[in-house]
Amino acid sequence: MLDHSTQSGRHSNAERGRDLYSTPAVAIGALLTVEQLPHWLWEPAAGRGAIARVLRDRGHAVICSDIVRYDDFDLHFTADFLAAERAPADCRAIITNPPFQIADRFVRHALELVPRLYLLCRLAFLESERRADILEGGALARVHVFRKRLPFMHRDG
Repeated sequence: MLDHSTQSGRHSNAERGRDLYSTPAVAIGALLTVEQLPHWLWEPAAGRGAIARVLRDRGHAVICSDIVRYDDFDLHFTADFLAAERAPADCRAIITNPPFQIADRFVRHALELVPRLYLLCRLAFLESERRADILEGGALARVHVFRKRLPFMHRDG
């Protein structure tokens, strides 16, 4: 059972910069206990590789991209995900902790590119009328909620 919550205090938009919050390894480990992820995955908001490192250690092939390159993690390519016209070859699923400021657009675009999407979002993502098409449109299969807060570390801002 998942025992952490992604809900945490909010930084101002100015503090959030590019909205890079590294996902704690425990979140990916917990996800892997309840979901069978495909071998090939795309992480389009890879940041410094927090999600990809855990998945690679567990045997997954993860293609990593982001809008900017950070010094301490090698991306496969740098690109604006929202401008992507297709997923990388062999990737039929996306896993990401999207920038919360643009999470709506990020999720809608991801669902246009791949049939499966694994999102690590704050619980507040479920609390919006403007996301009704995502949440009630049949694309959402499951929601796993962490009971305890995850220790997200803000690294860009």
